[in-house]
Amino acid sequence: MIPLHICGYIPESINEGAGLRAVVFISGCKHACPGCFNPSSWNFRAGKPFTEEEQLRIIQEIADNPLLDGLTLCGGDPFFSAPACTDFIRKYKELCPGKTLWAYTGFVYEKLLEDPDMRSLAELCDVIIDGPFQMELKDTTLLFRGSRNQRIIDVQASLSEDSVITL
Repeated sequence: MIPLHICGYIPESINEGAGLRAVVFISGCKHACPGCFNPSSWNFRAGKPFTEEEQLRIIQEIADNPLLDGLTLCGGDPFFSAPACTDFIRKYKELCPGKTLWAYTGFVYEKLLEDPDMRSLAELCDVIIDGPFQMELKDTTLLFRGSRNQRIIDVQASLSEDSVITL
């Protein structure tokens, strides 16, 4: 198994979710969507190893920044590395109570729930932007997503209602 890598980290962003967010770009994606904004992230070894020390450093930085609303996982696709990302997010949730978690994925939400590893990560999220980027549905006017097929899903409400609830 390839150790978890990250190919980027932004300490403060307003582009990958509501409010001011830290953003971690998890390396590795097999969707290979034509027109992807970040094809350099497809390689699971892109960037650098996301060691426990680096994870804790980023989590502490997030905890120490009172302006941040939360963390967003981008990629690549974090759900291809769900077990390792779940471990990271459990630490994040423990050390950053009250801060939210958003995640981007090329999988549709319903498929995430079918796989036990992906479901474990999904259940820790507050919001998931799901679905592959589709060039023919590209729309630069959309908030927080690149194509019209992608949904902004309120995960906790969706789990509670056992139905997809979008924002």
